[in-house]
Amino acid sequence: MIKRTLLFGNPAYLSTKNEQLVIKYPDEGQDSKTVAIEDIGVLLLEDPQITITSGLLDKLTANQTAIITCDRSHMPTGLLMPLSGHSEQQERFRAQLGASEPLKKNLWQQTIQAKIKNQALHLKSRGTAMDNMLHWAKNVTSGDGQNHEARAAAYYWQHLFDIPTFNRHAAGEAPNNLLNYGYAILRAICARALVSSGLLPLLGIHHKNKYNAYCLADDIMEPYRPYVDLIVCHIVDNQDDFDTLTTSLKKELLQIPVLDVSIDDKKSPLMVAMSRTTSSLYDCFAGHSRKIVYPDF
Repeated sequence: MIKRTLLFGNPAYLSTKNEQLVIKYPDEGQDSKTVAIEDIGVLLLEDPQITITSGLLDKLTANQTAIITCDRSHMPTGLLMPLSGHSEQQERFRAQLGASEPLKKNLWQQTIQAKIKNQALHLKSRGTAMDNMLHWAKNVTSGDGQNHEARAAAYYWQHLFDIPTFNRHAAGEAPNNLLNYGYAILRAICARALVSSGLLPLLGIHHKNKYNAYCLADDIMEPYRPYVDLIVCHIVDNQDDFDTLTTSLKKELLQIPVLDVSIDDKKSPLMVAMSRTTSSLYDCFAGHSRKIVYPDF
């Protein structure tokens, strides 16, 4: 079953009763609502006047729900995940911690090849030449020592939007705001899948920033980024005003978990595909496989 993504952008009191999320509003004219906790995959809390009970937090984390908190500008800043997400947690941690450096470099090579290929196919779908990107993807070496990722990224962002002055930068002008929001959702989906697969999101195969608690999520989400870019391109192509991240724009970006992707030659919602990817990553750590399963754009 596809898990739901819930966004709360207004004041609300969130509690639990009978395994349900109970939503009450300060406006007496609004009726209370309930949602089955087992149906929730991502919970996004935007308004600073939202109150959530510890009992609900306990049930949500037990359900492996990714709980995202936002700052006053409504941008995601925090992520709450369960400490234990798998019955074989200790064994899986050992396999992850024991991964050799050559294995991690090989996994990063596969990851960057998949990312560049998906970026290339996204450009192709928009009528842009991309043979050079496929060439770069084919020639990525172990650990991407020649930094083909950066070379491909420069070409990709230069040609993705019909905006001459666009530069991809987190603090840059729109549609960077849309990309930031979408990638934050994608990161939460990836972290949730990693925990569900019994892996530590903080130990990356490439990213190693000591201040980053989600290095592995930042690694594994890379080939999925073009799916966020796809939604952002649709917004940019069809809307005149996207400087402000409105509720309607957020609703479009919140479709990321249920986007259809092709993985293992089968159609699957992105959230389900991500679990397939993280499961295959564990198989690589455990020595059962040498290949991460990523989607094809």
